[in-house]
Amino acid sequence: MAVVGRFLQPPAGSFFLFGPRGTGKSTWLQQRFPEALRIDLLAPDVLRAYQARPERLRERIDAEPGATTVVVDEVQKAPQLLDVVHSLVEERPELRFVLTGSSARKLRHGAANLLGGRLVAAHMPPFMAAELGDGFHLERALQIGLVPLVWEAADPKATLAAYAALYLQEEVQAEALVRQIGDFSRFLEVISFSQGSLLNLAGLAREAEIPRKRAESYLGILEDLLLGFRLPVFQRRAQRQLVQHQKFFFFDAGVFRSLRPRGPLDAPEEIDGLALEGLVAQHLRALCQLRPEGGSLSFWRTRSGLEVDFIAYGPDLFLAVEVKRANKVSRNDLNGLKAFQADYPEAECLLLSFCPEPRLIDGIRCEPLEGWLRALHP
Repeated sequence: MAVVGRFLQPPAGSFFLFGPRGTGKSTWLQQRFPEALRIDLLAPDVLRAYQARPERLRERIDAEPGATTVVVDEVQKAPQLLDVVHSLVEERPELRFVLTGSSARKLRHGAANLLGGRLVAAHMPPFMAAELGDGFHLERALQIGLVPLVWEAADPKATLAAYAALYLQEEVQAEALVRQIGDFSRFLEVISFSQGSLLNLAGLAREAEIPRKRAESYLGILEDLLLGFRLPVFQRRAQRQLVQHQKFFFFDAGVFRSLRPRGPLDAPEEIDGLALEGLVAQHLRALCQLRPEGGSLSFWRTRSGLEVDFIAYGPDLFLAVEVKRANKVSRNDLNGLKAFQADYPEAECLLLSFCPEPRLIDGIRCEPLEGWLRALHP
């Protein structure tokens, strides 16, 4: 299978590399640091050894005097190693540490001092369309998503179906993050109906038949496991009354589809539209994560109902994006972008749809969505 070149560039010095399972962290590290000393904590015997004696890491490095880079895969499984890494970073500045993690939960407290200057954080998102080049197919991406583990599988649909189960078993149950796995499974199903919508924790708790505080805790677990993320409201220099609720998205359109139950009353167009919005969201989020200058992703919605789906903001970046699942674009589709442009004339406003060719309507660019995704590069 052809190796897909990733846009992620390694930070200078030691760093954390975060990303959900299956996004290609280990493959990328093998390509970037082929000579590195590697500690794979996914191997049960290796994990047991380092959990029992974290100082073993120092002994292992001392046994390889020529090593310049040390990779510790899935470091959240043995967070006590962070203390050893911390001391080694200070004692041996010539050593470069790369610590990967598919969960930030156990690292939140232990990693704080490292992230505060000694180790920076990098992120490995799913594939971007431009990384796949001619191998990218929009309809396929909308059905199975862009997680490399799934995209490159012999049976993508079966792999995708097992993906959520893998997280439930290996991350949630094995790490004892929740006591009632049935409650969490039910919450996971219920929150799939919140894709791209304003978050209502009280409503989620009621639907999942759990207390509100537990729903809030479960949402935090989803974010810590990197399975989902919240979008805040863009409020810089706000000139209108804005809604205060955040939005929620799963990190990948295919994972959303695999978790979203379907019944006779579910319109396929509705799920397709949410998957499309999620696909754009994950690309814009990847853009913000992978740009050397960084950036943040949010949305904009006034109390009167004017809305822009996504606002990407950062140094040399101010992009307002509206997504429409339609083959034709009318001026009415531009109302939210026009209102945003009136408040923020510095922003680049863009409407994405299935229209066959680009247009400029009232000063706003309307682009074919697939072509725009293919050209998006950090």
